[in-house]
Amino acid sequence: MKKKIETVKTLLDALPFIKEFRNEIVVIKYGGSAQTSAQLKEKFAEDILLMYLVGIKPVIVHGGGSKITEMLDALNIETKFIDGQRVTTKEVMRIAEMILSGEINKEIVSLLNSHGAKAIGVSGKDAHFITAKAKDFAKWGLTGNIDSVKPDVVAKLIADKFVPVIAPIAAGEEMGHPGFNINADLCASYVAKAIGANKIIFLTDTPGVLNKEKKLIATLTRDEVDALKADGTIHGGMVPKVDACLEAIDGGVKKAHIIDGRLEHSMLLELFTSEGVGTQIVK
Repeated sequence: MKKKIETVKTLLDALPFIKEFRNEIVVIKYGGSAQTSAQLKEKFAEDILLMYLVGIKPVIVHGGGSKITEMLDALNIETKFIDGQRVTTKEVMRIAEMILSGEINKEIVSLLNSHGAKAIGVSGKDAHFITAKAKDFAKWGLTGNIDSVKPDVVAKLIADKFVPVIAPIAAGEEMGHPGFNINADLCASYVAKAIGANKIIFLTDTPGVLNKEKKLIATLTRDEVDALKADGTIHGGMVPKVDACLEAIDGGVKKAHIIDGRLEHSMLLELFTSEGVGTQIVK
């Protein structure tokens, strides 16, 4: 009986947060170990289903760089990176779209549907709801910068009780253009601000933003982020993550969260507990 009472107390502790976020849109950037571990995939699907059932409106944007590289290697197609971003030739673009819009997107959709969520997969090419221009064609090829996001496409899916699962492929404005490969973190931020999300959550393979003593920083503002970037505390792969957070915050999203996707149910712990588990970036 004591265990049952503790279970009820846990639910009651979460109740204020459920009330706060009910009917709000939460964008989740799904990547890292959470996207590759079979066990974590199941936990992710359970988290999304619970959010969906209590009235939160999850929107998922996923990456898939490691699987793209794996397929390119298998096909003996050269791939290279400049400043941490993939150079997307036309040949690489074909593989990237096949893996992102095909294999990975449909795997996530199938996983969510099998758990009882009503998921549907799209890419930015669908209805041209995400358009982009070349970041620097001579340098990065078909790696693009987002030009526009049409929020009505995602809004209609949410209104019809779907969980949108978005592949970070954007349309080019010219007829017959093969499209653009988009950084998934920035794609998530642009989608979040376009659709008026309350929160954006980035699942990563780190506990969050760490200080020089490797301890988690619970909350950061833009000024604090800039200072930590300047002194080298925030460096490497964390830089595009915090930049994507700031992009979302500047676009009207209330809070951005960087959390550890390797921790089971990390999204629920971040959303439904006062302490949280990662780093939140606020205006």
